[in-house]
Amino acid sequence: MSELLEVDNLSKRFGGFVALDNISLTVPAGERLGLIGPNGSGKSTLVNCICGTLRNEQGSMRFDGKPIDGMPAHKRTHLGLARSFQLPRPFTSLSLVDNVRIPRLYTVAARGMHRTAEEIDDHCHGLLREVGLEAKARHLPRDLTQVEMRKLELARAMAAEPKLLIADDAMAGLTHSEIGDILALLVRLNARGVTVILIEHIMSAVMSFSRRLVVLVSGRMIADGKPDEVMRNPEVEKAYLG
Repeated sequence: MSELLEVDNLSKRFGGFVALDNISLTVPAGERLGLIGPNGSGKSTLVNCICGTLRNEQGSMRFDGKPIDGMPAHKRTHLGLARSFQLPRPFTSLSLVDNVRIPRLYTVAARGMHRTAEEIDDHCHGLLREVGLEAKARHLPRDLTQVEMRKLELARAMAAEPKLLIADDAMAGLTHSEIGDILALLVRLNARGVTVILIEHIMSAVMSFSRRLVVLVSGRMIADGKPDEVMRNPEVEKAYLG
């Protein structure tokens, strides 16, 4: 597999606090990567630097072979880098299909794609169908359950046709069966060729999904490898079990 994302010696500070300390990471195309660590370990900071909402002081990044250091977040989205958020952020006054339509229209325009209104509408309904929400296409987000809100967030991210999807705490607060629904959806997206980085505190979900596991503690990467091997790492056991 070719490297889709390359992070080299990335560091980020907030005043005197070191949030990320020389993080180096590669993510091949097609990967299913789990990113874990205790609260405050630097996971969200790393994601924000990769996505462009924070700027790193040191190090460099490449996405799909292109340098992205200093590139605005929206241009990284144009390249195919998308994320879902811990707290879903839908347009509350718009229907579900219009919530998906906005990022779809943005992507079509930004990439110079030629699509008719009917093609865009079909695509948006197809995404809602894929996540099991087509029957509620004309509903408002307030009508959704918690798991449905997470599915809408993923559909909105997929409207940008990403090469890499970073799913940030997509299963927080869900029941066991709902977690299974989200995992199945992420696996289907990956099978279609979307590289997925899953940030999650529910270890059973991470272990079920991930082919590879990266662990951050206090801004440092302490492990990177096969999930079973990583979880036997003494540093990882200490970080989680004390």
